[in-house]
Amino acid sequence: MRDPRTVLITGATSGIGDALARAYAGPGVTLLLLGRSAERLERVAAVCREAGAAVYAATLDVADRTEMTTWIAEADDRAPVDLVIANAGISAGAGGPGGESDAQTRKVFAVNLDGVLNTVLPLIPRMRTRRRGQIAIMSSLAGYRGVAGAPAYCGSKAAVKAWGEGLRGALRADGLEVSVICPGFVESRMTAGNRFPMPFLIPADKAARLIRRRLARNRPRISFPWPMAALAWLGAALPPALTDPLINRLPRKHGLAAGRESK
Repeated sequence: MRDPRTVLITGATSGIGDALARAYAGPGVTLLLLGRSAERLERVAAVCREAGAAVYAATLDVADRTEMTTWIAEADDRAPVDLVIANAGISAGAGGPGGESDAQTRKVFAVNLDGVLNTVLPLIPRMRTRRRGQIAIMSSLAGYRGVAGAPAYCGSKAAVKAWGEGLRGALRADGLEVSVICPGFVESRMTAGNRFPMPFLIPADKAARLIRRRLARNRPRISFPWPMAALAWLGAALPPALTDPLINRLPRKHGLAAGRESK
């Protein structure tokens, strides 16, 4: 969608979410920003207001279905949402003793999968009624193929990737646009905790500009940077018998990342 006037962004406190809020901020634009840190969220909101945008911000847990449904309904009544970017997510790995715990696995899925559903589902009937709207779902190149170092993260991102791709076709007749975003490594509080090399790491503001341009063109899948995207596609396409020996030797992330926003 070109020039959306009301944009809802979850995970807006740092990384891609912060950069996207700044990228869309401007006169005549209303930003609905959600995050977990009130202090960081207010800093982002202040910058966006200085750029001329009207900003409504709230600290909510995207995994809380009731809170999300209520807040989104109130926000959409105030300013009908043109574009929703379901960006909030957490990263975790299996590098600690015993791999991923039950609690960590469930938390990753609660935020990365349920959080996306809780953000998008309340808006679909409203957008259908208006026959206008765009949905952007933050997945990851990690969603192309599961790796031993982060089973829950890969699984949650694969789930929202497939759901978003299916949703695009399901909502097309209603006049709605759906795009799935699959970034590689992007500078953020999340990637700052990684203790392994991150090929083709890019700044968050560069990622946000690329995402905005491609959303304006209604691209079905926004995957970047292209060398990493090509490797992810190849890893998913080749038989596991060929890829497992290499993929299982990749570095493992340790525990839950501090950030609440997807890469």
